Amino acid sequence: MISYILRRIAYAFPILVGVNIITFILFFVVNTPDDMARMQLGMKRVSETAITKWKEERGYDKPILWNSSSESLEKITDTIFFQNSVKLFVFDFGRSDSGRDIGHDISQRMWPSLAITVPSLFGLLAYISFGLTLAFFRGSYVDVSGVILCVVMMSISGLFYIIGGQYLIGKFLHLVPISGYDTGFNAIKFTILPILVGLIGGIGASTRWYRTIFLEEMGKDYVRTAKAKGLSEARVLYQHVLMNGLIPILTGVVVVLPSLFMGSLIVESFFAIPGLGSYTIDAISRQDFAIVRSMVFLGSVLYIIGLILTDISYTLVDPRVRLN
Repeated sequence: MISYILRRIAYAFPILVGVNIITFILFFVVNTPDDMARMQLGMKRVSETAITKWKEERGYDKPILWNSSSESLEKITDTIFFQNSVKLFVFDFGRSDSGRDIGHDISQRMWPSLAITVPSLFGLLAYISFGLTLAFFRGSYVDVSGVILCVVMMSISGLFYIIGGQYLIGKFLHLVPISGYDTGFNAIKFTILPILVGLIGGIGASTRWYRTIFLEEMGKDYVRTAKAKGLSEARVLYQHVLMNGLIPILTGVVVVLPSLFMGSLIVESFFAIPGLGSYTIDAISRQDFAIVRSMVFLGSVLYIIGLILTDISYTLVDPRVRLN
């Protein structure tokens, strides 16, 4: 297993390099370093001297990916891409284009993101339980009603849940604040509404997916064999079907793992949560490339870690799986 993990880590480096190259190309196709300087300086008429000084201070006065005027190795090393990307692999995010310490910002903003995303893991238990219930009562009025409810909830935009929750719970009932954030235990009242909206908004799609997984497992030979031996429907479902359905469930959890740290872009923006999601949105609106580059890299690393952890978890839930 150790050799497998080391190979996966080795494979991750070219992937991360490719992600960085794509990020650079997409960003600089939209904005040149001169455009970034004008936006960051915040002046309608910026002198060429000020633009040149801004680019020199942040290393944007060099070629983006390839320096044709240099020789041999310097063609790559003396570029914006190389000098900004190498430090990322040791998690040195540097400073933003506005002068802030990105590493410090991430360490501060990750906690609000965790506060609203970690409870989503408990939401997965609710979705799985709901999906098991519908599978247990398959073909009955409970199953049909549940599927109709899930389809209706899937068809509603996530913005409706956010705006509706803010109006009903925050403005009409005055149970919790509509938006904002605070430190310590005072943060709880600000996270209740985003967590609730996130859990309700995910019921439809998640429950239908888990129900499909369990129904597929219930049609296999081992289920019919277990029933032929006299095992009850509930025991077959919760002891055999649930365990054999864990592999696709664990695969779906991979999508959740990066968001635990990165947060939710939409939810944090609407509820004014100072997490990494709103941090990324603000950086994109300000065209702060240093932050965007760092957040894309961090998200890629977390996703790769999630994939490795998922592969390891396969061996725990299914003894037939071997990591070679």
